Amino acid sequence: MILRKLNDWPTVDWRDPFEEFGRMRREMDRLANAFSGRMPRERIAGVFPLINLTEDNDNFYVRAELPGVNAEDLDISVTGDGLSISGERKIPSESEQAKYHRREREAGKFSRVVTLPSQIDTNKVKASSTDGVITVTMPKSEAARPKQITVKST
Repeated sequence: MILRKLNDWPTVDWRDPFEEFGRMRREMDRLANAFSGRMPRERIAGVFPLINLTEDNDNFYVRAELPGVNAEDLDISVTGDGLSISGERKIPSESEQAKYHRREREAGKFSRVVTLPSQIDTNKVKASSTDGVITVTMPKSEAARPKQITVKST
């Protein structure tokens, strides 16, 4: 193993000289937790809901994945340059005899705030839902829309 490490070091794709120190620190933390009797840290949930923010000449579009969330459990609000999506995902509880082998779906409250690159017309914002994806269409304000300028030659 030592010979292999000497022959491979540094490898062609080796970029960060501190990467090995980070790996060693994680291993030491794992060992320290094992000896102290503490459980490894719980996996931290990712950001929910997942969103895509796109734009064209006239609108910004936010598409948020919200499977299993009812419309009455959602609160969508907009400001001049921001969007807030909050709500609650409710998952029916299992019977008391249920034994989980894997539990990845969580219930609870969530909130996402997105700052837009420019101002929007808050009076014309629309939201729709298809197959668990909420689409919020936000028209840009007149000042934020691109203007076509004609060049006059003399």
